[in-house]
Amino acid sequence: MSFIADLVARLADLLEPLFHGSAMAAAIVLVTACVRLLIHPLSRAAARGQKARAKLNPQIAALREKHGKNPEKLQKAVLELHRKEQVSPLAGCLPGLFQLPAFFLLYHLFSNSKIGGEANELLGHELLAAPLGGRWADALGDGGPFGAAGLVYLALFALVAAVATFNFRRTKRQLAGSPLPGGASGGGQAPGAEAMAAMSKFMPFLSFFTLVTVAVVPLAAALYVVTSSTWAAVERAVLYRDMPQGAAGAAAPAM
Repeated sequence: MSFIADLVARLADLLEPLFHGSAMAAAIVLVTACVRLLIHPLSRAAARGQKARAKLNPQIAALREKHGKNPEKLQKAVLELHRKEQVSPLAGCLPGLFQLPAFFLLYHLFSNSKIGGEANELLGHELLAAPLGGRWADALGDGGPFGAAGLVYLALFALVAAVATFNFRRTKRQLAGSPLPGGASGGGQAPGAEAMAAMSKFMPFLSFFTLVTVAVVPLAAALYVVTSSTWAAVERAVLYRDMPQGAAGAAAPAM
């Protein structure tokens, strides 16, 4: 962990002539962008998989008509169709999973008072007037929501809310009329279909939970979340721009 701390500190030193006291915050944003670039091939692969699954909707509808009264046979037929077409329903999870280590690393770097047995100098850095090791609760106790540090958080909340609203509207459009994987109509319903239906209704709201994350984690980790979420929203808008409305399993908002 001390090696990563030194690496981030060196990057901040390079950015200091441009960003001055906020150089460390700029370094975190740049590190986040690098992480997103590294996992971009996975995001592209997830998009290709999603589009491939969307093309299977007519065949899934036909299987539903054929095996609607036999949920087990329906589920088996859908899984066989996915296997035959080499489509994985889990591919969309990989980009989010691969960036979790970077998030937790930043969380620990800016939560510990000591790194490698020495005082953590990273905690002395700020974004404008807000300490990178502080949280929203600290800003509220030091000047309130409209104090110098509080205004930094309000700006982040506004950005997260804008991105979440964009994701909400886009996900609602993508999920409209989407057939549930393994679902059934008429006389039967595949195991887990009710849970999938509930998840589809809940999915558009996932982006708004980023607001909670930003409020409770250290500001450095919050910067990672905000930057990654904004990048992901733009990335999905580009990668899924030709995805038809009602395509199954629209890409879920990711950190």
